[in-house]
Amino acid sequence: MATDIHPTAVIEAGAVVEDGCRIGAYCVIGANVRLGAGCRLHSHVVVDGHTTVGPGCEIFSFACIGKQTQDLKYKGGVCYVEIGSNTVLREYVTVHAATTAGNTTSIGNDCHILAYNHVAHECKVGNHVIMSNACQLAGHVTVEDAVVFGGLVGVHQFVRIGRMAMMGATSKAVQDIAPYCLADGSPAQPVTINKVGMQRNGRSEDAVSAVTKAFRILFRSSLTLEAALTQLEQEYPNVAEVKDMIQFARTSERGLARPKP
Repeated sequence: MATDIHPTAVIEAGAVVEDGCRIGAYCVIGANVRLGAGCRLHSHVVVDGHTTVGPGCEIFSFACIGKQTQDLKYKGGVCYVEIGSNTVLREYVTVHAATTAGNTTSIGNDCHILAYNHVAHECKVGNHVIMSNACQLAGHVTVEDAVVFGGLVGVHQFVRIGRMAMMGATSKAVQDIAPYCLADGSPAQPVTINKVGMQRNGRSEDAVSAVTKAFRILFRSSLTLEAALTQLEQEYPNVAEVKDMIQFARTSERGLARPKP
């Protein structure tokens, strides 16, 4: 497909637009932007800053990607945004550059970021992530692969959301959400495993069964966190998904979200 740039679009000198891109009316592309092959930008899209957009991405009207962080600690310097391949950013999505010079805000491959979502400075969003409308990620949030957000979810600074977790609509995460869990509430707490998400992502029935039992030990027993993790290490030394949960919990800095006793 030939590159197609609407005559009202503004492409600053220095920007790189690879083959097959379609850029709609009144888009503005900054001088340090690189658009991968086959990207489509609908009308009124702004991509600025030191931003790389991977091939095959689609960005809808009034999205604003790569602008300066809102963090008041920003003291200048070159900061980056990286968007992977085949990711969709819907209307009014904002993705801000990092705060610290040399750092990057990133979104992975094959993500679907719906309207009015905000991805703040130094966030790391993995691959195959789906964010429903109006979710808000504060700075330094990590979202691992294949996470699904319901609408209007808020995530506190430095919180991590584990792989294949699902966040219920309107929930608020203030501590880390373990992999493979469905979390809900304010503050968000794990309520069950994300069985459907695991099945859709090709996890075996044995893995689902092991995670179900691990969930009960971590979140439904009277054990301390350390005791629960030790028991899981003894009972499931060779189950990758349970090992993910153990490693995630042991490396948590915000603390692992667990139901109150």
